[in-house]
Amino acid sequence: MNEVFTSAGNQFRQKIPQLSRKTEVQRLYRKSLKVLSCWAIDREIFLDEADALRQRFEDGKNVSEAKAIRLLKEAKTELHKNSHPDPYCVPFMPGGSLFMRNPPPPLEVCFPDGNYPADAPKVLFNPDMSICKEETGKNYNGTVLVDFTKKNME
Repeated sequence: MNEVFTSAGNQFRQKIPQLSRKTEVQRLYRKSLKVLSCWAIDREIFLDEADALRQRFEDGKNVSEAKAIRLLKEAKTELHKNSHPDPYCVPFMPGGSLFMRNPPPPLEVCFPDGNYPADAPKVLFNPDMSICKEETGKNYNGTVLVDFTKKNME
């Protein structure tokens, strides 16, 4: 990629929130289960592998701070190494077949004079249909960069 395209994409990236160690481990476990679900064909195989994965996380629960940092780094590299080349995604999420198929028009377009009806939605939604919250890090900024090659929004 040339640097003009990269700088244009960086303007629309969401800021990365500072996470606690507990939250970081929880997210890593959840991502690991999602990667595992992309590889496991049968539900029984998935459940057996998920039990083994849970045991690995439980083994690293009460370790020293330095070892916890090392384990997190190793787990992230292993997760990246084992990620599926074409992961399963929910149809209405980025990369899915239903993503933004019939997006609702903005209220400013429907009501240019600013007189919104009483039953108009009061919350803003992200492209993945989650409610915009500052603390989650996925916050509506007007425009969101959706990376279809990685099937996520940044």
